[in-house]
Amino acid sequence: MQAVKSLSSGYPALVLNADFRPLSYYPLSLWPWQEVIKAVFLDRVDVVSTYDQIVRSPTFEMALPSVIALKQYVPQDRPPVFTRFNLFLRDSFSCQYCGSGEDLTFDHVQPRSRGGKTSWDNIVTACSPCNLFKGGRTPREAGMVPARNPRRPTQYELQDRGRRFPPGHLHESWLDYLYWDIELEA
Repeated sequence: MQAVKSLSSGYPALVLNADFRPLSYYPLSLWPWQEVIKAVFLDRVDVVSTYDQIVRSPTFEMALPSVIALKQYVPQDRPPVFTRFNLFLRDSFSCQYCGSGEDLTFDHVQPRSRGGKTSWDNIVTACSPCNLFKGGRTPREAGMVPARNPRRPTQYELQDRGRRFPPGHLHESWLDYLYWDIELEA
């Protein structure tokens, strides 16, 4: 991963909570510049850092914000929603049976055909070959034990896990607010 002085994807702003921590690491909490300008005018955010890029209207001129902080703190302790993405993130984007990161799906540990529910406590990430091999059997019957027992993660655990998957490019103005090892690209 590298830090860059300009982004090819426009001018998104890193969004920090009122405590100056990112709202989310994975996906990284970014807003498009148009939303950021609106939030500045509605006085919902403080501008922490700006790009060199200026936006103008006939009566107004402003440097585009690169880092903003919400004025009101958004609690991060709510339980995470059960989604495919959050499940893969909980399981570090790897099959819980063989460790592969390819062709991922999710597997009901207790098969649905045997009353298994679609919930944090019964689903693990599995690659297609392992999922097909296990089929409608329990892990014990299939001789396959998940690396980790399924359970509901906390929001903190998901954010911590997300730090392991940094995006390919970060703007240099974001670096003071993110916690990854970064090389600065000239």
